[in-house]
Amino acid sequence: MKRLWSILIRDDRGLSALETAIVLIAFVVVASVFAFTVLSAGTFSTERSKEVVYAGLAEVRGSLELKGSVLADSDGTKVTAIVFTVANVAGGEPIDFTAPNDANSDGLADSGSNNKVVISYRDKNQRRSDLAWSVTWRGTNDGDDLLEDGELAEITVSMNAITPTLGANTTFAIEVKPPQGAVLVIERTTPPNLDTVMDLK
Repeated sequence: MKRLWSILIRDDRGLSALETAIVLIAFVVVASVFAFTVLSAGTFSTERSKEVVYAGLAEVRGSLELKGSVLADSDGTKVTAIVFTVANVAGGEPIDFTAPNDANSDGLADSGSNNKVVISYRDKNQRRSDLAWSVTWRGTNDGDDLLEDGELAEITVSMNAITPTLGANTTFAIEVKPPQGAVLVIERTTPPNLDTVMDLK
């Protein structure tokens, strides 16, 4: 019996096939785990890239463009209102132009106003956020407060909150900030003499 046992122990012909099978299975398992990890990371990266592209498209589609001149109304000593017309860029998403409330006529939007678009003012002396403004629809409009393709919104921005007042020879900027999309910045300089209505170049 001992002799038979010693022959069986010395005979390792079957072990090499078994070892090879174990090593092969281990390689297959490791390769499968690695492939799954790579595919998962690739899918995650692709989803993230897609989200970034869609967010970028939403920003571009939500942009405004200036149409026509920027006008200033004046009482002869100071500018009382800035008037300009905006439209959606081609293929743009609708933008809610519900005007803010200004119950006390101080030139600032009341807290609790449900306006989505915020208009700010700045010059070398001051900065004012959330100014009061009103909208008049020009041309085609379907009766709602959404600025859609083919519609024009004439915006009148009150200058009552600007102190010191906006006078002659002053460079200023108005920022129209929609809830999503690019900010429309309008930068102009008032002329040396203030007329009742001025076209600001």
